[in-house]
Amino acid sequence: MTFEIDINGRTRSVSIERGEPGRFRVTVDGALHQVDAVRVGVHGLSLLVDGSEQVSREVQVTPATARGELLLTLGGRTVAATVNGRRTGRAGVEGGAGGHGDQSVVAPMPGRVLRVLVGPGDEVAARQGVVVVEAMKMENELRSPKAGRVKEVNVAAGTLVEAGRVLLVVE
Repeated sequence: MTFEIDINGRTRSVSIERGEPGRFRVTVDGALHQVDAVRVGVHGLSLLVDGSEQVSREVQVTPATARGELLLTLGGRTVAATVNGRRTGRAGVEGGAGGHGDQSVVAPMPGRVLRVLVGPGDEVAARQGVVVVEAMKMENELRSPKAGRVKEVNVAAGTLVEAGRVLLVVE
């Protein structure tokens, strides 16, 4: 499978071929890597990358609030990544609509709600901050997937949440 992955405005072409169980051939912008991958927990991966020296990394990959977006945590730093953004129309979208119908904002990982920035009936813009969740000692501001009106808020400050829990719905 081949993907385009955008991180911090830089798009990379990534191709992944499955080999033996747990081994993959990963090509990033033409550079081939042999990768051993083992799932750690719900959203974690432990990666061993071959090369002149083997490099071991643990990464958390969690869904973000919009389709095609992921949150990647590596070495204590979290960045947003868009997968196949040009194909799905998500690349470079700053103020566009994020889809039709009700859209849910979900917890990308287990944590605690620090602040709810909107209430039921509030109008929100696409990508406007709506909830702040603390996870792994970091604050993560979750954003509205589209412009619209907040239909329901399912959490309050102090609520402990599991990954994938619906925090609020925008219609």
